[in-house]
Amino acid sequence: MTREYLVVYEKGGNNWSAFSPDIPGCGSLGDTLDDTRANMRDAMEVYLSETAKFGEPVPDAMATSVDFSEFDPDHHTKQYVVEWLAVQLPQLSTTPAHAA
Repeated sequence: MTREYLVVYEKGGNNWSAFSPDIPGCGSLGDTLDDTRANMRDAMEVYLSETAKFGEPVPDAMATSVDFSEFDPDHHTKQYVVEWLAVQLPQLSTTPAHAA
């Protein structure tokens, strides 16, 4: 099963970076936009898998917009790409982790 999360990509001087408002602390870098997209998908899938593994709820995809002034108030970044990124959700076990 997959879920789409809003992801923001920022063009830096020599690379791209990415984050998702729905998954705080999970981000990625890459030399190109395509590399960054692939790296971000991997990072999000690991994050969601580890979250589920420890019995925490997988974050819902709730963000529908981004307020750029929150993280770039002086408008230093001149190029952004915003998209819905489909990620594979972890298989949720019906057996508690401590019973395995």
